[in-house]
Amino acid sequence: MTWTIAPEPYDSPAAAALWRAYYTEVSDRWYLLHEGRRTAPEELEREIAAHTGTELSPPSGQLLLGRYAGEPAGSAGVRLLGPDTAELTRVFVLEGMRGRGGAALLVVAAEETARALGATALVLDTRGDLVEARALYARLGYTETAPHNDDRYAEHWFRKELPSPVIRL
Repeated sequence: MTWTIAPEPYDSPAAAALWRAYYTEVSDRWYLLHEGRRTAPEELEREIAAHTGTELSPPSGQLLLGRYAGEPAGSAGVRLLGPDTAELTRVFVLEGMRGRGGAALLVVAAEETARALGATALVLDTRGDLVEARALYARLGYTETAPHNDDRYAEHWFRKELPSPVIRL
């Protein structure tokens, strides 16, 4: 079985289902850690509706969808923050598809997308309890840096310089 990664409209049914799965997981993890409960259904619906992903559409962004054996299994988004800096967001792989290399492939594809948008650096934020994500980013060459935003849930910020691709003749 193999992964395929391609651009996807942020509001496609597959993208919407992955966004729901992603948000449910990270929200539940936060609430369980800090309040000992899962996300209330009304909170979940409100937040999913409030963060539609419109910023992950051309010309200044892109959502990538990873399919494993043809089935939607993960996503990664890129959006420009400035003329040479893009943000990596919504990196997610469904629980049953983890451990098959999809997350790294999604991040590498997002780096290529950021370069195509004109970015020379990619930044991201994550939380302390998302240890798997932090390990992935470190393994892929991202280094912890100063905050680039004031997101309430961000606890760690990372950056990676995106060198121009080498052209071989």
